[in-house]
Amino acid sequence: MEQKKFDLNSIIGFALIFIILIFIMYRNQPDPEVVAAEKAEKELVVKAAKAKESQDKTVAKATIAVAATGDSTQLAQLQKSLGNFAYSATLPSAKAGVTTIENEKVKLTIANKGGYIIEATLKEFEKFKKGSGQLVQLIKDNNANLNIQLLTSDNRTLNSKDLYFEPTLTKMGADQVLSMKLKAGANEFLEYKYILKPNEYMVDFDIRSQGLNKVLNTAKPLDLEWDLKAIRNDKSVSYENRYTEIYFEHEDGKVDYSGMGQSEESDLEKATFVAFKQHFFSTILLTKTPFETAKLKSENLVVDDKVDTLFTKQFKANIPLAFTNGELDHKMSWYFGPTDYQTLTNYDKNIEKIISLGWGIFGWINRFIFIPLFGFLSSYISYGIAIIVFTILIKIAMSPITFKSFLSQAKMKVLRPEIAELGEKFKKDPMKKQQETMKLYNKAGVNPMAGCIPALIQLPFMYASFQFFPSAFELRQKSFLWADDLSSFDEIIRLPFYIPFYGNHISLFPILASIAIFFYMKMTSGDQQMMAPQQEGMPDMAKIMKIMIYASPIMMLFFFNTYGAGLSLYNFISNLITIGIMVVIKKYFIDSDKIHGQIQENKLKEPKKQGKFQRKLQEVMEQAEAQKALDKKKK
Repeated sequence: MEQKKFDLNSIIGFALIFIILIFIMYRNQPDPEVVAAEKAEKELVVKAAKAKESQDKTVAKATIAVAATGDSTQLAQLQKSLGNFAYSATLPSAKAGVTTIENEKVKLTIANKGGYIIEATLKEFEKFKKGSGQLVQLIKDNNANLNIQLLTSDNRTLNSKDLYFEPTLTKMGADQVLSMKLKAGANEFLEYKYILKPNEYMVDFDIRSQGLNKVLNTAKPLDLEWDLKAIRNDKSVSYENRYTEIYFEHEDGKVDYSGMGQSEESDLEKATFVAFKQHFFSTILLTKTPFETAKLKSENLVVDDKVDTLFTKQFKANIPLAFTNGELDHKMSWYFGPTDYQTLTNYDKNIEKIISLGWGIFGWINRFIFIPLFGFLSSYISYGIAIIVFTILIKIAMSPITFKSFLSQAKMKVLRPEIAELGEKFKKDPMKKQQETMKLYNKAGVNPMAGCIPALIQLPFMYASFQFFPSAFELRQKSFLWADDLSSFDEIIRLPFYIPFYGNHISLFPILASIAIFFYMKMTSGDQQMMAPQQEGMPDMAKIMKIMIYASPIMMLFFFNTYGAGLSLYNFISNLITIGIMVVIKKYFIDSDKIHGQIQENKLKEPKKQGKFQRKLQEVMEQAEAQKALDKKKK
């Protein structure tokens, strides 16, 4: 008998272990969207490599032959198409070579052809998810190019991206200095100079010319063309795309963005930086001397997020480069790095404003309260616990306002029978009913607006949180409980189909937040929907509140399903704490009998002096009543 019992327990145990293993395997299976993106990316790499190899072989037939043999016939042919810049094709650098400069944070690969960066890798960050083994690359596989349209004095239009630059790599102390020269002669050239300092995301970038005042047409500026197709780096392409856009600084420090439509264009004057901002990573071009003008364009590439999984937006910038005394001399910088508020702020170049923290008071709350407080907490405890403690502190700070709001609701609740009695007494005269109701409020010492004002004070903090959490770079790839990335959705079940406006997955934190807000609204609706009697001709607030009790949680469930888990966690804890505070206040601080006694006592005193709002409202009502009486008399 004992043996049978042992066998049965063993079978149950093995079955449970098997079920757990199956669940773990299911939870750890690769994300289909990420797998599709990786597959598409590999195919693109292969195609780009083949195209580049073919193109390089074609160009090399002419240029390398000249460099190796000095064939004057071929040189003459090159001069017909390249003019003075045919000299660049005679140099040993006229081939598909690259030069790499790197520090602890970034690795940059610069091509001889075009002289611009063809790969920019961030060495501290992984794409998609932690442990993927794939580093974030802002530039790779021809997704970006930099070109200057060279208008020559003999009426040619050449593109610098098609010509070969001569690289020279040196060191200046700990700094790496790479000079890329497009030569029209031994001492005549267009130079791109890159200076990379240790442990920096910022790269100094200078464009200058020497001896080209007779080679180039200097009558008008040359167009600098900068294009970049933003590569997807995170789990949700639609969520990442939502926060991918062009930002720029112009007109003496004013920072703005081009918009988030399908295709957006902007014309600037006096621009000091142009940022191709992605959700958590950005490529920024800064200049010490403002660009006189610039044209920017952003095009959305995610039409269907089930198919368009590799890129988010196509960015383009056209910036005229003016001549000074017949030569180019522009000192600029590139930033390749995280869209992290503190990192960007440390550069003291105003580029932290590319992070959308909200306008006016919402931005102030984020900059001076949320960011410092959360930064302090997260430096000592894990990010998930930091969100919980952060939420508790914010709610404790708001608790006096919450208390005042609930106290006002309790007073209004005590006055309900008398308000209903006035409603019945003056049901045929709405204006008189309003006047008598206001007199009752004044005698009782109750302000009907007192319950609304505290709620309005809390609104900026709620809106600020909707800006703060999606922009918090520090949450990226930080796990908490079942969420493996607090900056993205906390998927617990992958659906085999798409639900419109919801997605193909189920996130748990939004469900918990929706349940919490349902119970919060259920608890407060009874006090709110009868704060004042329904007015004639006005919507029935009681019915609206009943609808909102169910509609609000459903809306939140759909809205938050694709949002970052950090925001959903904050809202869940926030509503949970608010429910707790309500229970404590109602149980220990609000005594309906005591409030009723106080109101009756107030009625016996001299009426309290009306506030400006109440007095103005009373005057308006009296004027309306007088006008109504006059109209009746005339009839």
